[in-house]
Amino acid sequence: MSPLKKTNRTTTPPTEEDCYLGQFIPLQYHHHMLMDDYRMNSFKAAINEAVFPGAKVLDLGGGTGVLSWFAAAKADKVWYVELNPDLIREARRLLKMNLGGEKIELVHADAFKYLPPEPIDVVICEMLHPAMLCEKQINVIKSFKERYLKRFGGVLPRFIPEAVLMAVQPLQQNHRFTGFHAPIIQFQLPGGIHEGTLDLAPPQLYSSIDYTQTISEELCWEGVFNLELAGQVNALRFITKNILSISTKDNSVIEWQNHYLVLPLAEPLQASAGNLLSIKFNYLAGGSLAHLQNTISAILK
Repeated sequence: MSPLKKTNRTTTPPTEEDCYLGQFIPLQYHHHMLMDDYRMNSFKAAINEAVFPGAKVLDLGGGTGVLSWFAAAKADKVWYVELNPDLIREARRLLKMNLGGEKIELVHADAFKYLPPEPIDVVICEMLHPAMLCEKQINVIKSFKERYLKRFGGVLPRFIPEAVLMAVQPLQQNHRFTGFHAPIIQFQLPGGIHEGTLDLAPPQLYSSIDYTQTISEELCWEGVFNLELAGQVNALRFITKNILSISTKDNSVIEWQNHYLVLPLAEPLQASAGNLLSIKFNYLAGGSLAHLQNTISAILK
């Protein structure tokens, strides 16, 4: 096996905000993602569907290199781009252990600035967080599209994920922990039964983003829920479904959901079944959890 190629790039040191918002997620978290069969199988299936023999692929925010490695099974060339030097070292270590790693060029660079040396067929970008906060998925793809079209023109490459759907839902959420009252941000596995959570109304879609179309980094929504159950409205659940790939053969969809994000409201509202609940919020993609939380308005009508 040929040694992995390495390209050194000059990068701007991350700001305090960059580190806080997840650009330098601890290595152990990336190891945990490798252990998530749902995530791994979903991305492997999407990449296998989108990448064709001979393709050229760009992986923005490559992490441990596993998604680049999935792509290398078919692609002729893969550019892996990562800003975190710890992850570059870890990806180099792991890819040397896996057949096909010689097709992957490791690039230490900022995904907001890097462009491949030639046109590509597929872009993989897994900077995904509930409600598209903290990580810079939307921001990076928006920037990439603008720079790519300016340099190469023509047709954009295919994106993985292809789209994202986001919904919101009012809850009565248990905020007591061994008797201690603590209205805190919580994360829940998608689907299933969540003890201590009462869904007061069905979720409503507040944003759908197709990465091939014009993307806005500002996410704003105002809507009304007809509450189906009585209870204390004290939290909102944010649901994020990533459309990883749509099959060109049979239009089947490969999707992956982030954990649900449950944000407590500043002031709980005691509601009856049939009450109307008005919700509005606005935030910037890639911002902090508090950035969204502080904009939420909830009013019973």
